[in-house]
Amino acid sequence: MTALPTGAGRLDRARGWLREHPLAFDAALAFGVLVCMIGMSFADPHGPHGPTFGARTPQPHALVLMLLAAVVLVYRRRRPMAVLAATGTLSAVEFVAGDPPAPVVMTAVVALYTVASRTDRPTTWRVGLLSMTVLTATAMLFSSAPWYSQENIGVFAWTGMAAAAGDAVRSRRAFVDAMRERAERAERTREEEAGRRVAEERLRIARDLHDVVAHHIALVNVQAGVAAHVMDRRPDQAKEALGHVREASRSALNELRATVGLLRQSGDPEAPTEPAPGLAALDQLLESFRHAGQAVELARTDHGATLPAAVDLAVYRIIQEALTNVQKHAGAAARAEVSVVWVGRTVEVTVLDSGTGAASCAAEGGGHGLIGMRERATALGGTLTAGPRFNGGFRVQAILPIKAHAEGDA
Repeated sequence: MTALPTGAGRLDRARGWLREHPLAFDAALAFGVLVCMIGMSFADPHGPHGPTFGARTPQPHALVLMLLAAVVLVYRRRRPMAVLAATGTLSAVEFVAGDPPAPVVMTAVVALYTVASRTDRPTTWRVGLLSMTVLTATAMLFSSAPWYSQENIGVFAWTGMAAAAGDAVRSRRAFVDAMRERAERAERTREEEAGRRVAEERLRIARDLHDVVAHHIALVNVQAGVAAHVMDRRPDQAKEALGHVREASRSALNELRATVGLLRQSGDPEAPTEPAPGLAALDQLLESFRHAGQAVELARTDHGATLPAAVDLAVYRIIQEALTNVQKHAGAAARAEVSVVWVGRTVEVTVLDSGTGAASCAAEGGGHGLIGMRERATALGGTLTAGPRFNGGFRVQAILPIKAHAEGDA
């Protein structure tokens, strides 16, 4: 059963319709002003017992002037200055020709309010003062009543109040528009910030995926090559290599599952709760490279100290990516040296290899590994340098700051 519309609902709909049809609203306003002017023209404000209705009759020319002024007032929003000039002129003509004059000046008051509400303050001051001066002076000069009569003072007061009210409405409208624009700008800023954070998170996840896939696929590739090479002559060694392939692929799947789990929504199945890799898993990482035939040596001075989670993950990924590049570009006989050293409030990570410098350097210009490592270091406020060594080989060094609150944990 449909509820009947309430009085407030009908009023809101009427306001909406009038807002969409401003000319109709102005026509209704002009008609109302015309009715008021005609009604007031029949009243004598100086009756024996106060204002008396029906004590006088408006002259024909006054009715014509009131009708013309009301018609002009319909277009007050389309041509506010022209309407003010026309209604002001008709009012002045009535002050000169009528005694007592009909209240044609009401239309000039409404037109002045419209000008003040739709222009700036300096224009309101200039136009308002001019209108007040011209209309008040005309009323005082051509009226048979004393210049200080209530009617003449009323012309001055009503024109001044119309200009002040219009300026106040314009100021409030400008304030509301400014607040609305500020709210919209704040909403756009929040959306842009959220988009930027999403983009940064996607880049971080993409770097993690690159590091995981590149590392484990390189191990799988090497071990698969070893298995294919010794399959016929040394099946035991081939079996061992295939076992390393299986282990590396399982590790790759686990890390991919943990990384992609970051993209799960709140309603998705629960993501893995395994911690992100860090220096605690560095020995297992190096052991996987040794199983793939890569000679790796480690030197570290952290003595089991705990790094912040972001720094710990960055150190692990930088070492992983650097050793992957060594395995892919430095040659089978290359040796790698990894060092993790705490220096003051920074941790320095260095990966050296003894391969051919040209081959190692090609990794810097041709792939995204070193770019990802630099982005990780820069995101934490650190630096990363990479380049060929003087006596051959390649060198990657990252210096990452350790936040003050993490040092207490260490």
